Amino acid sequence: MLEIHKPGYAEYLNLPSSDDEPVDHEIQNLLPNLLLSILSWVWVDRTDWTWNVDMGIFYYRNGQLQPALCPDGFLSVGVPRQRSEQLRLSYAMWMEDEIPPIFVLEIVSKTKGGEYDQKLLRYADLGVLYYCIYNPDHYQRDRHDPFEIYKLIDGVYQRQSGEPFWMPELELGIGRQIGTFQAIDREWLYWFNEAGDRYLTPEERSSLFQVQAKAFEAQAEDAQQRADRLAAKLRELGLNPEEI
Repeated sequence: MLEIHKPGYAEYLNLPSSDDEPVDHEIQNLLPNLLLSILSWVWVDRTDWTWNVDMGIFYYRNGQLQPALCPDGFLSVGVPRQRSEQLRLSYAMWMEDEIPPIFVLEIVSKTKGGEYDQKLLRYADLGVLYYCIYNPDHYQRDRHDPFEIYKLIDGVYQRQSGEPFWMPELELGIGRQIGTFQAIDREWLYWFNEAGDRYLTPEERSSLFQVQAKAFEAQAEDAQQRADRLAAKLRELGLNPEEI
């Protein structure tokens, strides 16, 4: 009987962390990290997920290690938030209980990367449930829409409609909106709740906290001034405010 080799930790350590291909546009780094920063707050109490940016996904088919898939960002659930003290070097399916990413993001650049054909087929083969393609700059060239979501149904990706698009399996929506991140004003992708309200970025939450803190401080100062005026009036009447 032919013995099937089962990869382990040694194989994992020898894998490259990514495909070492340089990005064409800084948005390919900024946008996935924006989504990570938001999700880290939304799921702050959860330890069963990982979102990775430009990390290699490795898996075997018929006993052969397949070429790495390196999406701009991907989300897996049902896996440890922290794999080890070193964190993840790559995403090896055999080290993740054969749990594929549930959501993959590809950002189309000036260099065509097979997002609409080869990668689509490989993500389907891997079993990725949701495949998001963001193409703000070259969608006319590629004859596609700037934002597309596909869902794996019976082994085949089917284009979905609606934006923000709600993913019940994740209890998250995703869509586009104009906003500011790291002092850059432009269209970004954001996570949304079921009501269609987008989650705030860390910068926005910090600004909101500062505004609320100033409002509370102003209210407290106003209340103290009213109390001081009342105390002064009572003293004019010959009363001791501390005895009332």
